[in-house]
Amino acid sequence: MASLQEQLLKAGLTTKQKARQANSDKRKTGKQKRSGVKVDASLQEQVKQELELAKKEKLARDTALNNEKKSALIAKEQQLRILQILQHHQVTNVNGEAEYNYTFNSKIKKLFVDGVAHKALVNGRLALCGIDDTTYIVTSETAEKVASLDKTVILVQNTKVAEDIIAEDDPYAEFQIPDDMMW
Repeated sequence: MASLQEQLLKAGLTTKQKARQANSDKRKTGKQKRSGVKVDASLQEQVKQELELAKKEKLARDTALNNEKKSALIAKEQQLRILQILQHHQVTNVNGEAEYNYTFNSKIKKLFVDGVAHKALVNGRLALCGIDDTTYIVTSETAEKVASLDKTVILVQNTKVAEDIIAEDDPYAEFQIPDDMMW
């Protein structure tokens, strides 16, 4: 049986010069492989490598996009959870004539509450939380729970006011200045 090269020569599809050149190239690449010299990759091998590289890049892009979508979903779930906590635990029926000022989205807002709620806000037993331009009055325990999820939701959370220790030699000890003075 004749080799493919001999069959192509008999059919006249190639010349002796091209056949010798092909044999020479084949010997050179074989020798380079044996000696450890880097051989230029054939066109097919280059295409395979480029396809593998493209697959890896696409996989990396897809993974990054999936991670971004997951983080957005987690953030949305957390916002909904905070909103549910605030709606469920808000203190109601505190409307009154006492005015309480606070800042919300860089604006000063007024909240009209009764005297008991005003004193509780000042002393830290109640807190103000805000989401989507809505203000919620909640207990300090609820505010701490919400703060553990997202601190930016807390608008006002005063620390508990302890009795001030009066120095014995203070000349103005008998003149107390109220912290919740309205003017």
